[in-house]
Amino acid sequence: MEITYTQQGDYLLPNLTLPEQDNRPIGLWGQQHLRYIKHSRPILYTNLLTKCKLNKYLADIDEQAQKMYDELVQAFAKEEACTEQLKAIDQMLWVRKMNNIRNRVTEIVNSKLILI
Repeated sequence: MEITYTQQGDYLLPNLTLPEQDNRPIGLWGQQHLRYIKHSRPILYTNLLTKCKLNKYLADIDEQAQKMYDELVQAFAKEEACTEQLKAIDQMLWVRKMNNIRNRVTEIVNSKLILI
């Protein structure tokens, strides 16, 4: 690999470029994981950042977490008979059940993927 330089006054500065990075959007789960690794795992954060792999890593975590969240919400709702029919009969009961399910699933996803 040949390094080229640019003259800036009396100094020769190397012409450095960064490799292509993944530009997928990072959602809620990826942002939560980013906050976690910045605070609790700074070495991992620094390594991913300096290798230009942080965005890809966070986007992958976000996709996995969202997929897990959606599958668990559907499974819990089916298990607890939280259907559209219940929604039509008793909306407040349906809302309570769905909020309970979403909260439990959020805790599961956080413990399995986000806070690791």
